[in-house]
Amino acid sequence: MNNVLKALGIESLNPGGFAGEWIGSGPELEVTTPINGSVIGTVQQVTEGEYDQIVEGAHRAFLHWRTVPGPKRGDLIRKLGNRLRQKKTELGALVTLEMGKILAEGEGEVQEMIDICDFATGLSRQLYGLTMTSERQDHRMFEQWHPLGVVGVISAFNFPVAVWCWNTALAAVCGDSVLWKPSSQTPLTAIACTKIAHEVCLENGVDPAIFSLSIGKGSIVGDRLLHDKRIPLVSATGSCKMGYRVGSVVGKRLGRTILELGGNNAIIVTPHADLDLALPAILFGAVGTAGQRCTSTRRILVHESVREELVTRLVRAYADVKIGDPRKPETLMGPLVTKSAGTDLQKAIRQVREEGGEILFGGETLDGPEYPGGHYVQPCIATAKNEFAIVQEETFAPILYIIGYGNASASPKEAVAEIEEAMALHNDVPQGLSSSIFTQHLREAELFLSHRGSDCGIANVNIGTSGAEIGGAFGGEKETGGGRESGSDAWKAYMRRQTNTVNWSKELPLAQGIKFG
Repeated sequence: MNNVLKALGIESLNPGGFAGEWIGSGPELEVTTPINGSVIGTVQQVTEGEYDQIVEGAHRAFLHWRTVPGPKRGDLIRKLGNRLRQKKTELGALVTLEMGKILAEGEGEVQEMIDICDFATGLSRQLYGLTMTSERQDHRMFEQWHPLGVVGVISAFNFPVAVWCWNTALAAVCGDSVLWKPSSQTPLTAIACTKIAHEVCLENGVDPAIFSLSIGKGSIVGDRLLHDKRIPLVSATGSCKMGYRVGSVVGKRLGRTILELGGNNAIIVTPHADLDLALPAILFGAVGTAGQRCTSTRRILVHESVREELVTRLVRAYADVKIGDPRKPETLMGPLVTKSAGTDLQKAIRQVREEGGEILFGGETLDGPEYPGGHYVQPCIATAKNEFAIVQEETFAPILYIIGYGNASASPKEAVAEIEEAMALHNDVPQGLSSSIFTQHLREAELFLSHRGSDCGIANVNIGTSGAEIGGAFGGEKETGGGRESGSDAWKAYMRRQTNTVNWSKELPLAQGIKFG
């Protein structure tokens, strides 16, 4: 642990604010690891006055950064990606230490950072606008995209570094500066990333305040950030409850938001599914990161004709999941991030039983010397109905609901028709992030992807709900917030659009043929 912290510049006491220089004189925040509850380090949080200093520094840096040509901004992000390559092992290990996900997932999260830096580097030469045909003779009409300002990024504990980089790499090549407020459960990874970005900026003669950091109490930092008119865009990742707060406060001042909120993600398993494909996808989606991904698989909508076989195989697979210290290579599921997450799991188990469901496997809190700190649980499988109140919620823990559809004795033709029932169940939840169907039948797959199919922002065929690539825009609908980050044209959210018309004629015709005077 000490070698990892030293390699990333993490001290026993760390200032929690960065505005081109490190500051922080507020209350101390003790950071513990969910692996065993031991203290990793302490952060000196920022005060209200220091928050203002950080925002002012970020705005000052923006005023210059926006004048730098896009490809040169992209070159800085390329160098940031290369530095992350050099630090991948250490930073991935810190993600595991501070958040609790297994080492493969910790390093995978850093790889997401590297990938988005590569993507953003190419994007820096493609910040394109359109040319439109003007109705007026000898006029040219087109659009441009300009840097927006200081972008506030509020990240969650479950992806403590990737979400920051998804936003920051794009915002930076778009000419914006970034003010990062990380989760108070994972502040050390934020400090490590900011130190890496600081080094890259200094080596390249760039004001490092374009990558600013503010770690502090929600009442001081979070609330101020939401109300701050100096921050035109707030990108927030977290619960739906948090999203309602962010959206209402920022919207009230007519600011912009990118909201990446909860998911209640389902996989439909039809009679035409390849169960050998479906099983590992369900296992990773439901058990990976201990069920603490917004894209985690929460519901399995399985046709009654294959339900028994799928459940039997799932229970057998769950029993083989190695739970324990996420730093050990044989571990597949580490701890929950807090004890309260385990409490939420137990509440969900009690409620599903009260509503008529049955626990098929797991759900126990694990005790003993190999499970220190009280953060370890057995992943749970339960039968349920989609209309159960608890199923309509997102429990941020490894509980998977098995929900049947169709008739077990249906003919193959009838089974295809029953996909409509599965789609109705699939869409009948408040959230709309990620979704998947396992089928070898063309009609089932195409219906799922059609406008009558999945109402989620992500819809997959024969792969699971979790593990999105950075090339596609990431985000969801309904209570998931409607925001998009990462690939495709998500960059447009970080810029302001300007429509331009140039008159190169000797006349002054008005649009719509209006005659005036």
